Amino acid sequence: MLAHGGSHGAGSSAAAWLLPVLVTVVLGAGYLTGVVRLRGSGRSWSGGRTVSFLLGAALIGAALSPAVDAGTAGGDMAQHLLLGMFAPIALVLGAPLTLLLSGLPVSARRPVAVLLRSRALHALSHVATAAVLSVGRLYLLYLTPLYALSARSEVVHHLLHLHFLLAGYLFAWAVAGPDPAPRRPGMAVRLAVLVAAGGFHAFLAKLLYSRAPTLPVGGGHDAAEVEAAAQLMYYGGHVADLLLLVALFTAWYRRTGRVPARVRTATSSSAPAAV
Repeated sequence: MLAHGGSHGAGSSAAAWLLPVLVTVVLGAGYLTGVVRLRGSGRSWSGGRTVSFLLGAALIGAALSPAVDAGTAGGDMAQHLLLGMFAPIALVLGAPLTLLLSGLPVSARRPVAVLLRSRALHALSHVATAAVLSVGRLYLLYLTPLYALSARSEVVHHLLHLHFLLAGYLFAWAVAGPDPAPRRPGMAVRLAVLVAAGGFHAFLAKLLYSRAPTLPVGGGHDAAEVEAAAQLMYYGGHVADLLLLVALFTAWYRRTGRVPARVRTATSSSAPAAV
């Protein structure tokens, strides 16, 4: 329609921005409301966390906006990376659950605490389960007729986007989220799963590149277009994995690195200990 110009095309273009703007504003406003209420009660909140969450909301809006040329192999891949990897990392580092719990009365926190301790959530949020949901969906999408179905069905298309976001959030939370998580595995397990998930993600990108004429199944894209999308998937996935790795080690350092430093300072100022 835009090719014909005129007011009808302009209206269609404006309507295409409605969903991304609405999603960004609702998420951002909800989070900022929590921050204002918390500070109004005399408690502080990290500005870095606020910026991170707002960035995540903006990345969701960007992924859903007409600025990303959905329907092309490269545009679809950009959406998948933004919704499934980059936006979830930014949202998770904003610690929205901690913000929510901090603003709730004690009586309202108990149901949330019960949910966090539930076996169902424990199984779902285990880093290995989260990795399967996050990376496995890509194998399902690109190696089955699901990709072609999503191109034909608007409902399937939006449901896939929602799954990308939720699965990506779950994985980022399980690996390095500052929010409380039920019985989260140790550092070694999370690191191993992160490396394995990154390997499977990179393997799929290479598979798409090597079989560009036939993948994704039913996609109907030009081989060169699929190759470019596969490269975007490969390098974009590595960047997202690196960000998660940095977040994981930063959280680990905050838990273990600073306490020994304070202990060493206190010890050095006291009488020498026997060796």
